[in-house]
Amino acid sequence: MNYTLHQLRIFLKIVEHRSITRASEDLHLTQPAVSIQLKRLQDQFEIPLTEVIGRQLYITDFGQEIAEVSKKILKEADGIKATVNSYKGILTGEIKISIVSTGKYVIPYFLQGFMKKYPGVEISIDVSNKNQVIENLNNNRSDFYLVSVLPEDTPVEAVELMENRLIMVGSSKYADMKLTKSKLNDLTLIYREEGSATRNAMEDYLAKKKISPSKSMELVSNEAVKQAVNAGIGFSIMPLIGLRNELSLKSMHVFPMQGLPIITTWNLIYNKSKRLTPADEALISYLEENKEAITKEYFSWSN
Repeated sequence: MNYTLHQLRIFLKIVEHRSITRASEDLHLTQPAVSIQLKRLQDQFEIPLTEVIGRQLYITDFGQEIAEVSKKILKEADGIKATVNSYKGILTGEIKISIVSTGKYVIPYFLQGFMKKYPGVEISIDVSNKNQVIENLNNNRSDFYLVSVLPEDTPVEAVELMENRLIMVGSSKYADMKLTKSKLNDLTLIYREEGSATRNAMEDYLAKKKISPSKSMELVSNEAVKQAVNAGIGFSIMPLIGLRNELSLKSMHVFPMQGLPIITTWNLIYNKSKRLTPADEALISYLEENKEAITKEYFSWSN
């Protein structure tokens, strides 16, 4: 067989996206270039890797098996490259981090110093909701995962980074309002989508306080929730970490309520059975040594 590592990487992107178009966009290649490499890889096998039904691309069972083997091959190839570079005194490698959407306010500050220290390490970040991040963890799609609630059914190792505080917020136009449990029943509450850790925390809080809002709205990102709150549509329980600009500009107001803030912890986790690369170990070591200084420098305002 004469398949190449380049072909295996392209095939894994096709498997990930179930689409040649999306794979080509992710790889910054043309669709014809991706299709050609897929065909060349397919030519190595008598059994089809993919099939098209209607206009949808599907990965065959055989293709899934080849994808799993490809991951191992590419991991070993990256290990060889890292070993060569380590003899040269250079740390290299690739680290993929899957984060929940609110984590985008956190993770860049914990990575910037590491990236300056180890410019040979490439880092990619995938942003999604909690359910997708846990699915990625269970399917070993990334190296690390940033979550504010630890998974219950998957054994993981965790690096605790900092506190995550959830608060009740509304538009500053309502700043003089005394928000009570009975009033919340008559107001519009704005939720994140199903699968969001923020939504789960908000629903748990409302259930414990026996609050049943008469009206609600569901939005799929923190930014969308912020805009709705800013517009005065309703109130929401949100992570303080993403509200620095709104609070400093006084476009949003924090409403103190019994049982708030809800406090969880931002954790960078990885599968307990994961075999760590030198780059992985360097990141863990860097975070353990620097997390307190990073939190103090960039997030002291949120305490």
